[in-house]
Amino acid sequence: DIIEYTTTHMPKFNSISISGYHMQEAGANQALELAFTLADGREYVRAALARGMDVDDFAGRLSFFFCVGMNFYLEVAKLRAARLLWWRIMKAFGPKSPRSMLLRTHVQTSGWSLTEQDPYNNVVRTSVEAMAAVFGGTQSLHTNSFDEAIALPSDFSARIARNTQLILQEETHITSAIDPWAGSYLMEKLTQEMADKAWAIIEEVEAMGGMTKAVESGWAKLKIEASAAEKQARIDRGEDVIVGVNKYRLEKEAPIEIREVDNTAVRDAQLRRLGEVRAHRDRQRVDAAIAALTDAAGSGAGNLLELCINAIRARATVGEVSMAMEKVWGRFKAGTQRVSGVYGAAFGRDDRWNELQAQIERIAADEGRRPRILVAKLGQDGHDRGAKVVATAFADLGFDVDIGPLFQTPEEAARQGIENDVHAIGVSTLAAGHKTLVPALIAELRKQGAGDIVVFVGGVIPAQDYEFLEQAGVRGIFGPGSAISDCAEKALGEIRAARGSKRALAA
Repeated sequence: DIIEYTTTHMPKFNSISISGYHMQEAGANQALELAFTLADGREYVRAALARGMDVDDFAGRLSFFFCVGMNFYLEVAKLRAARLLWWRIMKAFGPKSPRSMLLRTHVQTSGWSLTEQDPYNNVVRTSVEAMAAVFGGTQSLHTNSFDEAIALPSDFSARIARNTQLILQEETHITSAIDPWAGSYLMEKLTQEMADKAWAIIEEVEAMGGMTKAVESGWAKLKIEASAAEKQARIDRGEDVIVGVNKYRLEKEAPIEIREVDNTAVRDAQLRRLGEVRAHRDRQRVDAAIAALTDAAGSGAGNLLELCINAIRARATVGEVSMAMEKVWGRFKAGTQRVSGVYGAAFGRDDRWNELQAQIERIAADEGRRPRILVAKLGQDGHDRGAKVVATAFADLGFDVDIGPLFQTPEEAARQGIENDVHAIGVSTLAAGHKTLVPALIAELRKQGAGDIVVFVGGVIPAQDYEFLEQAGVRGIFGPGSAISDCAEKALGEIRAARGSKRALAA
């Protein structure tokens, strides 16, 4: 519907951003990101052709969006291989225009590679990643700010990120050469290897019935999570060096100025705006537009994007538009299965790891069950790499682990924790909602008589927020770069302390 509408009414608009960025940020290696992104693109093309469109009417306006991380040579090779493979995919659809086979891409430097520790190192990381993107042939570029592992970017950090691009573009002259690595034995070999690995994955997806089937089955997600767990294990073992995190670490970190956002004030202001919109709009016009959208979702007649635009012009809210279609289709829920054994296999001979496993076995023997933890994502935070890595590692240690779905409310997470009789809830947060959502979770647990459930928080949390969270009742805070074994040791100690207090009160 989107491609059809934009091709008809907005022929110079890039209808779809076919994104792999979020996949690498979730833990996919370069070959997985490349394969799944191109497989998504093939699925979009097939959907548009099934609608009766001509491939040359829309294919030249498809655009891609890749992540570029710190493996410099592989990232250049990935972008070069992407163009080769997309040409191969599109040629099979028989286009007449060569533009239909061109891969046009935007690239963003990695957010996951940014570190909370020694954060000015991130300026260098972003510069290296940006250079890889340019050498790989990106058409446009987003450079991250150095403080994004701590908070939303400040004006100071955003200016450095912007100037990083300007310096590469205006001073270095590296944009003057097209495909400057062409002919290099190293780069040509890496490009071919990348293309072959990605194509093998694409063919595996095809055998499953296409990317939609691969997503629905949970297979694609598990492949990404296995890759993430393998990477984290290498970091925690020191095999993959992160300067300032697992090597060359500062004894004392100097504080930096960060942007602070009062998210309670922002939420209240948005609620007021919504109230004003609802008070002054034509309710009958809104209801008619929403009903038309629901009818089209059910019948398949009409263009959904056009009907969404009509509803928005009538001042329907995004939530109302979403619910109009959800009435017919329901809401997709990703499976919460997890990979197992990947992280633990890397630590089988590690003394500290083995001692933690022994502690868990002792708790299981004493209490008749293993320590149980719910790993939760609250609010509109779709970044779940950390949550899945923690869940995998804790399960490999011997914890019983439940995983909450994305976008839970504090009340839903509390209810799941209570129903599953967990000892602890670990909240993974990367979207600056921790000062509102975590206290709300703790309050809900206490309200339902489950105040003994220990709450931990991990993710992007400024150091100045630690005291606030601790006063709210958080028993452990784990920022970016925290080792899994440290998190597990702290969790076990707090769970034992909470269980001991509960037994003492009962006595």
